[in-house]
Amino acid sequence: MQYLVTSSEMKHYDAYTANKIGLPSLVLMERAALAVVNQLNENNYNLNKIAVVCGYGNNGGDGIAVARLLKLQHIDVDVYLIGQVEHASKETLQQIKIAQHYNINFITSLPKCFTEYTTIVDAIFGIGLNRIVSGNFVHAIERINQCCADVLAIDIPSGLCSNTGKILGVAVKAKQTVTFAYAKIGLSLYPGAELAGEITIADIGIYADTPASHYTYQSNELSKLLPQRSNNSHKGSYGKVLVIAGSENMSGAAYFSAKAAYKTGAGLVHIYTPMCNRDILLTQIPEVLLTPFITNKIDIKKLDELINRASVIVIGPGMGVSDDTHKILSYVLQHARIPVIIDADGLNTLVPNLRLLKQAQSTIIVTPHLGEMARLVKQPIEAIKNNLVDTAKKFAQDYNVICVLKDAKTIVTIPGQTTYINQSGNCGMATGGAGDVLTGIMAGLIAQHLPPSKAAPVSVYLHGLAGDVASKKLNKYSLLASDIIDSLNEVLSV
Repeated sequence: MQYLVTSSEMKHYDAYTANKIGLPSLVLMERAALAVVNQLNENNYNLNKIAVVCGYGNNGGDGIAVARLLKLQHIDVDVYLIGQVEHASKETLQQIKIAQHYNINFITSLPKCFTEYTTIVDAIFGIGLNRIVSGNFVHAIERINQCCADVLAIDIPSGLCSNTGKILGVAVKAKQTVTFAYAKIGLSLYPGAELAGEITIADIGIYADTPASHYTYQSNELSKLLPQRSNNSHKGSYGKVLVIAGSENMSGAAYFSAKAAYKTGAGLVHIYTPMCNRDILLTQIPEVLLTPFITNKIDIKKLDELINRASVIVIGPGMGVSDDTHKILSYVLQHARIPVIIDADGLNTLVPNLRLLKQAQSTIIVTPHLGEMARLVKQPIEAIKNNLVDTAKKFAQDYNVICVLKDAKTIVTIPGQTTYINQSGNCGMATGGAGDVLTGIMAGLIAQHLPPSKAAPVSVYLHGLAGDVASKKLNKYSLLASDIIDSLNEVLSV
C-alpha cells in the first residue's frame, strides 16, 4: 500500500517533523535538494547548462539549494527568481543568503525563452498553491513549456492543485517530478498525473504522526490482497453470485458480469434475466444457473428465493430503465441481507428514487461512471471530473454506501474510512462492457468472503491489472471487455 496525501496533511507532517521531532526545516530542504540532484545525475539529463526557476516560497528554497549543489559539481547553472521578495519564506531567504556566498547567478527578469538551457528545474510553486496562477508566473510557466529542454519539477509541477490534479490556469509539463515523503493526490489524478511525468518519491526524513487519508495499491501486493483458497473446499465454499442483468437485445452485460465473477473465483453464478436472453446466455456460458423472467410479470416469490440463496447480488447491467427494473431493484434493496452491487441501469433507475438507498438492509456498493454520477447528483460532468474525490466521498457519506466512481483514475470511498485512488489500467479499457466486467470481479471477490470494503478497491485494482495485461498482448485500440476477462487468468497466477 502506498499512501497519498493532501496538501494540509503534508504541511502537518512537515511542521511536526520540524517542531516536534526537532529536524529543522533547512535540514529537510537540504535533503530534498540532494534528492533532486541525485535524480538529475542518474537519469541522463543533459547538464551542460541548467536553469532553476524559483518562487519565493519553500519550493523556491529547495530550488536554490539544488542550484548550489549543482554549482559545487561545476555545472553551469542560473537561478531565476519570480515574484516578490517580501513574500519570501525565512528558509528561502536563508538559502539565498547561503547561495550568494557560492556566487550563484541570480536573475530577477525572465528571458524571452529558455532555449539556451539543456535542463530546467521547476521550483516556482509547491503543494500549497490554491489559486489561479497569474502575472509573471504565467509567463514563466508558458516559457518553460515552450522550450525543448527536459524539465524536472520539485515536489509538484507548478500550477497544479496538489489535492485534485487540476490545472490552476496554467501548469508546467515535466519529464519527471521528484516529490518528498509521500505522493500527492494531485499527482495521481488527471491531468496532474500526465503533467508530472515519471514520479519519484524521495525519503527526506519527514515523519508522519497520523495516517494519510488516501492510498493506492502497488504492483507487488496482489497476492496478499486476494481471498485465500483451500484444497479442502468445494464450490459452496466460494459463494454464489446472483447477477440480475440484461434486457431485450442486451444480453452481453449479463454475460460479462457472470463470466468475470466465475473467472475471479466465485463458486456458482446464477443469472436472473428476461426470457429472451435465456438461450444465448446458456450457449455463451453453460456453467451458469439461469432463471428467466417474463417481462412485466415479475414473480416476486421466485426473486425472493434467488436472493435468499445468494452470497452477493449484482443488479443493473443492461437492464434498461423500466418498471421491471424499478420493481426488482426496490425489492432487492428492501429485502436483501447480503451485499448488493448496483451498476448501470440500476443506477439510472435510482436517479428519481434515491430514497431507495436509505431503505437498504445491507451493504450497498454503487459503481457509477461520470455520466451516471452526474445524473445521480445533478451536477455537470466537468464539475465532477474536477472534484472526483470530494464527489465520491459526499455521495458515500450522504447515502451510507461504498461509492466506486469510475474514471481514468477510479475512486473508491467508504464512509469513515480511507479513500482508494486506483493507478492500474489504461485507455484501452474505455470500451463497452468493461464496467460490467468490473462488477463481476467485485461480486466474485465478495462471494469468496472478502469484505465489501476490501473487495471494492481490490477489484478495481485487479480489473486495471487485467486491462494492462490485455493491452500489452493486443494494443490500446483493439482491447475488448472479453480480453479483460481472458487476462484475469494471467493476473491471478500470482
